[in-house]
Amino acid sequence: MVSHRRPSQPVLGVGARVTVVSAAAATAAAALGASHADADPRRPPEAVRAKVDRLYEEAEKATERYNKADEQVDQLRRSVDRAQDGAARGQERVNRMRGVLGAVAGAQYRSGGLDPELALLLSSDPDSYLEKAGDLARAGARHSGVLRELKEARRRLGQVRMEAAHDLKELERSRAAVARHKRSVERKLAEARRLLASLPTAERDAYDRASRSDRDGLPTLSGGAPASERAAAAVRAAQRAVGLPYVWGANGPTGFDCSGLTQWSYAQAGVRLPRTSQAQRYAGRQVSLAEARPGDLVAYRDDASHIGLYVGNGQVIHAPYPGAAVRYDPVGMLPVSSVTRV
Repeated sequence: MVSHRRPSQPVLGVGARVTVVSAAAATAAAALGASHADADPRRPPEAVRAKVDRLYEEAEKATERYNKADEQVDQLRRSVDRAQDGAARGQERVNRMRGVLGAVAGAQYRSGGLDPELALLLSSDPDSYLEKAGDLARAGARHSGVLRELKEARRRLGQVRMEAAHDLKELERSRAAVARHKRSVERKLAEARRLLASLPTAERDAYDRASRSDRDGLPTLSGGAPASERAAAAVRAAQRAVGLPYVWGANGPTGFDCSGLTQWSYAQAGVRLPRTSQAQRYAGRQVSLAEARPGDLVAYRDDASHIGLYVGNGQVIHAPYPGAAVRYDPVGMLPVSSVTRV
C-alpha cells in the first residue's frame, strides 16, 4: 500500500519510536476517520489517483496499528496461558499439602483425638486464624513450619489468579481493538478499489506504472554483496515470494503485507523480526542509503509505515498494496526514511 505521488523529498534519519500498543489501540479508530469518497467516473483521473494514493497511505498506517495490536494479543494470550498453568500448579501443590495433613489428622482422630493445630491447617481459611493469632508460635512448634508453607502457597496462588484475571481483561480489550482496526482498514481498501475500478483501463495501467517510478536525487547504488549469510538467505527467500499476492495482515507463506514479507524472509534465515515496519527499522544497525547492501531493510515515509528488502542494483522487493503482487521496484519509489542492517 503506497502513496506514490506525494511531493516529499527522501529523508534519512531516525523517526519517532513506536508508541505503546495501548495508546495505539485507543487512538486508531480516530486516526482512520470516516472519509468515504464516491467512485464518480466524472472526476478527473488525476484526482481519483491522488485519492487512491491517500487511501492506501492511510490504510497502511492503520495496518501498522492492526499488526501491533495483533502482536499484543499474541503476547497476552501466551501470558494468560502461563498464568493459568501457574494457577493450576499452585492449586495442585496446595491440594497435596492439605492431603498430607488430612492423612495425619485421620490417624490422630482414630487414635483418640484431633490436634487443634491440624484442624486449623485443614480449615477453609487458615489465614484468618493467623491474623488473629498474630504469631506463628501460637500454632505450636510442631506445625508452624507447615502452616507457614501452606500460607505462602495460598498467597502465591491468589496472586497468580489475580494476574491471570487482569491479563484476560487486557486480552479482550486488545481483541476488540484488533477488530476495530481491521474494519477500518477494510473500509479504506474497499474505497480505493472502487475508485480504481472507476478509471478506464489505460488510466489504471498508468497508475501501476507510476507506482514503479524512481525519485530524483538518490545515490547511485550498485549490486554489492550481502553483509552476512543471514542477509543473503533473507534475499533468497524474498525472491521466492515474488509474484505472490499482497494480502492485508498476512506474513506468509502464500501472501504478505509489507512488513509480513520482510518478517517472513528473515524468518527463513533463522532471524526473528518484529511484526511491524516501525519496529523493524530498529531491529539492527542503521546505515546510510549510499551504504545499502542486499538484505538491508528500507523503511519509507517519516513514520516508517512501509518497508521493503533491498536486493542490490537500486532495487527492493516489497509487497506494494492490494491487487499488486510482491515485486521488484526502485529503492526510491517512496521517500526513504531509514536503512537498517539486521
